[in-house]
Amino acid sequence: MIDLMNELNSLNSALSASIRQLEKYGQERAEAERDYKIALRSEALKLREEQMAVTLIDKVVYGIPEVANLRFKRDIAETMYKTSLERINTLKLRIRIIDAQLTREWHSNG
Repeated sequence: MIDLMNELNSLNSALSASIRQLEKYGQERAEAERDYKIALRSEALKLREEQMAVTLIDKVVYGIPEVANLRFKRDIAETMYKTSLERINTLKLRIRIIDAQLTREWHSNG
């Protein structure tokens, strides 16, 4: 039972750290999205000023290196955020399993 309690404490600590990490990734995700949208709009407006057909702007703007790089960074930030959420969900599940084991042991010994 002591081992389960130690594991539960360790999982709770890992969960707290993961929640802090999720906050960091959430902010990075939002900043990456903002930077990407600003660059996308800016480059689209430049293409429009250069008299590019509106129907072509959507096809061309995504291939501009700055826009593509910011989109890549945005996608990485999104992946890190989602991975962190998955880790939190996994930790919560493991905590529930350990808690159920402790409850069974407590009731069988009591």
